[in-house]
Amino acid sequence: MSASTIGQIKQHIGQLTNDNTSNRLPSFWLTDWLLHVTDKPAIALMTDEDYQLSDSELAQFSDGVNKMQQGIPLAYLTGQQEFWSLNFNVNEHTLIPRPDTEVLVEQVLQWINAQPTCINNKRLLDLGTGSGCIAISLAHELKHANWQVVAVDLSLDALKVAQHNAVSNDVADIEFVQSSWYQALATGAEQQFDVIVSNPPYIDETDEHLAALKAEPISALSAPNHGLADIEYIIQQARTYLCTDGLLAIEHGYDQGIAVRQLFLDNGFGSVHTVQDYGGNDRVTLGHVQ
Repeated sequence: MSASTIGQIKQHIGQLTNDNTSNRLPSFWLTDWLLHVTDKPAIALMTDEDYQLSDSELAQFSDGVNKMQQGIPLAYLTGQQEFWSLNFNVNEHTLIPRPDTEVLVEQVLQWINAQPTCINNKRLLDLGTGSGCIAISLAHELKHANWQVVAVDLSLDALKVAQHNAVSNDVADIEFVQSSWYQALATGAEQQFDVIVSNPPYIDETDEHLAALKAEPISALSAPNHGLADIEYIIQQARTYLCTDGLLAIEHGYDQGIAVRQLFLDNGFGSVHTVQDYGGNDRVTLGHVQ
């Protein structure tokens, strides 16, 4: 790369983001990567244009651009992703938290805040926690509200990341459990949950968009039965683990709202409704045990 100052690299980034080929990258990926490599704040893009990158910084920047062009997301290069005003470590064992998943957190908090405050020992379950972003964000908001949070994942590697993220975000009251969905959880009235949340795999195994997500763990992305298999299982089993009047909230694909609502209704849930994400797409469906 001939560019060697921040100003020159900014010009080069402009060329890359105007590229009409398949190598085109979001401009913020490139500027954020430049800031990460140079360890500078965002203001440096305006104030430090004359900063000369070292040979190692230039090599690191170029290598990262090449990896991003090959399909490696920025978050896997930096090892971090912001979510719900918190910072989460991510790696190849975890999905990268998406802004639309914040809708799930918002809806659960709205429901909790509307409930009577006199209930003790309230419990929340996060199924398929991955990086822990949902469980940790909720626990962070509920840390003074006497909630017990349990987060499960089948992947021990993902659970290690989630445990680290809980510590780094100063959230202590989460129990992490290795489990295939509910399998390792105890049953019985005292073990039931007031809230179950999940962002399960929901992309159809034949969806062409999976190719663009090849760097992320495929088992956390796609599911059989047009992407509905895991969602259906979670809904079918939820009543065993939910208290009466408990809430089930599931994230799903933009085109799955009707099917997911029907699954809720077929399994005896009431007050079933779907909430749209920031792009106006169906994203989260909620229902109560009757």
